Amino acid sequence: MTLLAKERLRPAVHPTYARLVCAHLRQAGFDNETILRGTRLHWEQLVGESRYLSLEQLARLLRRAIELTETPWLGLDIGGITSVSAHGALGYAIVSAPNLRVVLQTLARFTRLRLQLVNVVISETDEYFTVTMEELSALGDVREFTYGALLVTYLHLVDTVTSQRLRNIEIELPIPRPPWADVYEQRCGCPVIFDAPAFRLQMPVSALDTPCLTADASTFRTALRDCENQLRQLEGGGALSQQVGNCLLNSANGYPSLDEVATTLAMSRRTLIRKLKLEGTSYQELLDGVRQELAAWYLLETTVAVEQIAELLGYQDTSNFSRTFRRWFGMTPHAMRTGAG
Repeated sequence: MTLLAKERLRPAVHPTYARLVCAHLRQAGFDNETILRGTRLHWEQLVGESRYLSLEQLARLLRRAIELTETPWLGLDIGGITSVSAHGALGYAIVSAPNLRVVLQTLARFTRLRLQLVNVVISETDEYFTVTMEELSALGDVREFTYGALLVTYLHLVDTVTSQRLRNIEIELPIPRPPWADVYEQRCGCPVIFDAPAFRLQMPVSALDTPCLTADASTFRTALRDCENQLRQLEGGGALSQQVGNCLLNSANGYPSLDEVATTLAMSRRTLIRKLKLEGTSYQELLDGVRQELAAWYLLETTVAVEQIAELLGYQDTSNFSRTFRRWFGMTPHAMRTGAG
């Protein structure tokens, strides 16, 4: 498997944000079948599971959403309608923080709990406080959506907790200046610099002491503890289903068996089965999910022959792979590659 495939297929985005995209499209008059057509996602999967989506899955949904809405600035729309509660414990930590400095420090530390595609770095001088984002994976065709959504989300959170529009902010985005650049400036309420080397927000240090109107010390301690627990889990490999998925994705020669995965994760076969069941999944479901995503990726993004794809996915018989593929996607591998499905 190529490094690009691993990056694109590794779980990294909390499903809440895909649900928000779907909700936005439903409000625009589209039904679930229309929204998800061609995305290889299922509504029941998005609402019934807590598993993170991969960059590739998010990209498919966003391409479909932009096609339907004809709004390439979709990230700004989604960031603008995302409530604080949608960010889970991180959202509650933010709204209960004592002041803007702690809000920004909390966002920097815990953004990865919801979006594992970027790392947030903060720095401070006598005059300015700067928030910079570093890409942990090449965002490719979801870069504008990701940064647009993060930008408006950050500004919305600042407005919410301070009840002010703090717009003496410098904004830089690492995307080419688009024809709809004026939409960014209208939504942000201040100039936006494009073609920058990185995502960067810079504000005067004097603004950091702005108190949060919703501050609550007890709620903040509880939410912060939840965030720290989630961060420890993430740094340990994430939820168990995510760790198993990564074991399967990282395998160089075939796929490790259930027993081999259990050994890698330092637990018994029975314990692994039981814990995966608690997360609403199983080894076989995760293996099938990895194979499905890889099969489609190889067919749509490479010229690797179907016979070789079958072998890469652990199928010794190409006809058996084709039958399974048809069950997964309702079409043959050839039809998906040629767009005839």
